[in-house]
Amino acid sequence: MGYRENYEAWLNNPYFDEATREELRSISGDEKEIEERFYMDLEFGTAGLRGIIGAGTNRMNIYTVRKATQGLANYIAKVGAKAKGVAIAYDSRRMSPEFADEAALCLAANGIKAYVFESLRPTPELSYAVRKLGCTAGINITASHNPPEYNGYKVYWEDGAQITPPHDTGIMDEVRAVTDYATVQTMSLEDAKAAGLYQVIGADIDDPYIAELKKLVLHQDCIDAVGADMKIVYTPLHGTGNIPVRRVLKELGFPNVYVVPEQELPDGEFPTVSYPNPEAAEAFELGLALGKKVDADLILATDPDADRLGVYVKDSKTGEYHSLTGNMSGCLIGDYVIGQRKELFGLPADGAFIRSIVSTNMADAIAEYYGIELIEVLTGFKFIGQKILEFEKTGKGTYLFGMEESYGCLTGTYARDKDAIVASMTLCEAAAYYKTKNMTLWDAMLAMYERYGYYKDDVTSITLKGIEGLAKIQKIMDTLRENAPSEIGAYKVTAVRDYKKDTITDTATGAVKPTGLPSSNVLYYEMTDGAWVCVRPSGTEPKVKFYLGVKGDSLEDADSKSKALSQAVHTMIDAML
Repeated sequence: MGYRENYEAWLNNPYFDEATREELRSISGDEKEIEERFYMDLEFGTAGLRGIIGAGTNRMNIYTVRKATQGLANYIAKVGAKAKGVAIAYDSRRMSPEFADEAALCLAANGIKAYVFESLRPTPELSYAVRKLGCTAGINITASHNPPEYNGYKVYWEDGAQITPPHDTGIMDEVRAVTDYATVQTMSLEDAKAAGLYQVIGADIDDPYIAELKKLVLHQDCIDAVGADMKIVYTPLHGTGNIPVRRVLKELGFPNVYVVPEQELPDGEFPTVSYPNPEAAEAFELGLALGKKVDADLILATDPDADRLGVYVKDSKTGEYHSLTGNMSGCLIGDYVIGQRKELFGLPADGAFIRSIVSTNMADAIAEYYGIELIEVLTGFKFIGQKILEFEKTGKGTYLFGMEESYGCLTGTYARDKDAIVASMTLCEAAAYYKTKNMTLWDAMLAMYERYGYYKDDVTSITLKGIEGLAKIQKIMDTLRENAPSEIGAYKVTAVRDYKKDTITDTATGAVKPTGLPSSNVLYYEMTDGAWVCVRPSGTEPKVKFYLGVKGDSLEDADSKSKALSQAVHTMIDAML
C-alpha cells in the first residue's frame, strides 16, 4: 500500500484506539505530514527502533512497539529460548513506561516471562540485569540523548550486549514479517501477573549492580584520604542517573556531591535544555554555574539513559573549567585504570584496550606504552561487548578497557554496554588519586599529552531531515565512495578504508587488503601526518557524521589543525549538496 492507503487504514480501522485515530484526523489536511508518518514502517535496525512519538507506521507508538516485540518473540521462539525470559528497562522519556508495559504484555501473551523494572533505570543496569537474571534477551525503552519528541527501543541478547549477527538480522527479518498489526498478541497486566509472566524487579538488581561497580575501585585508600575534601557537581539531565550516581559516590566516600536542582528530577520534556546531550555545551550551563559557586573540583553530566558521561575539570592554576571530550575522558579513565592495574597487580600478557574506529589514536599510544593490544571495532558499543564475549568463549584475550568517542566507556565486564555510572565513579576515584599526588585531573590530562602526544579529535555533522534528507545523505556517501578525495585540507589521503566493501586501498600503490570488520556503511581516510577523517550516516538521527583527528606539537597547534581540517570537510561536503 502507498502512504495514503496506510493512513486511511489506520484512520478507519477500529483496531487502533480512538486517541490514535483522533490524532490522525487532526492532520487530514497536511499531505506532507501524512506522507512522513506513513511512507514507510519505522525501521527496525541493528539498534532496534528510534523515532518521533506519534501515530503512524513511521512513528513510535504502542502499535509499532507491539509489532517489534511480536517479531522479537517470534525469533525467541524460533531459537527455542522462550523459557529464559526477557528483562525490560525504561528511561524518563514520554511514553517510556507505557512502551515498556506494551512490550512486556506482548511477550507474556507469547508465553515469554518479562522482568520489568519498577521505575526508570540506566541502560547499563539493563545490560547487567540480562546476565544477572539469565535472560535470553533485554529491551530498553530509550532514545538516549535525542530531543524530547523521540523515543526508542533497544534490544539486547543473552550476553548483555545489544544484538549483533546473527541475532540482529534474524530479529529484523521476523519484525518485517509481521505485516498485520491485528495479528500481534497482547494480554492484560492482571492476567500476565496471574500467569507468572510479568515480574517487577528493582532493589534485587540495583544492589548487586552497585556492588559490581564498587569491586572495580583500585584506590579506596586515596578516596579515604581526600574524598571528603573534594567537591563534585553532578547533573542527570532529567534522566536515570540521579539515584545510582549519588548512591555509589556516597557509599565510596564522596560526601560533597552537589546535584543541579533544576535538572535533578526525571522529566521527559527536558525543560532546561533543547537537547539532553552531555556533548553539548548548553547541557553544562547550570552545572558550571553551580560548580563555580561551590568551587567544584569536577562537574559531571550523564545523558538521560546514563550510558554517556560529559565532564568539566578545574584547572587549579587559572581557576577555569575545561571540558573533556569523550576521547579525552575515555583516555583519562583508561590510562588511570590500566596504569594502576599494572602498578598494583601487573598486566596480563593478553590484555586488550578496545576502541571504536572513530575514536582517538591516543588510545593506540596508551596501549603501546603499556605493551597491550589495541583492538579496533566498528562504531557501536555492542561490538566491544562482542569482543568481551569472544575473549570469554575462546579464553584468549583479557579485557582491560573499552571506549567510544561518543562519551561512552566501560571498566569491567559486569555489563556489556557503556556505563556512565561506573565512568563517574572511576573518574572521581582518579581525581582522588591525583589529588594525593597534588595534581588535578587537568594536570593529569596535560601529563598524558606530554607522554603520548597532542592528539585532537572532533566530530561534526550535517543534519538532513525527512525523505529529502535521506536522499541527500545517500548522495554524499555514494559520491565519496565512487570518487574518493585525494586530499582533504592540508593533508594527502594515503589510504581509503571502505567498510561496506571490506577494503583498505593504498592510494599510492593501489594495493587492496580487507578491513577484517563486518560490513558497514562507513568510509575512513588515512592521511599524512597522522591525520584522519571518517564519514558515516548516524544510526539514530537524521545526520551524516564526520569524525576527524590530528596530532599537533602543542595544544594550540593541535587545535588550529583540527579547526582547519573541520572547515575543509565542510567545504568538501557543501560542494556536493
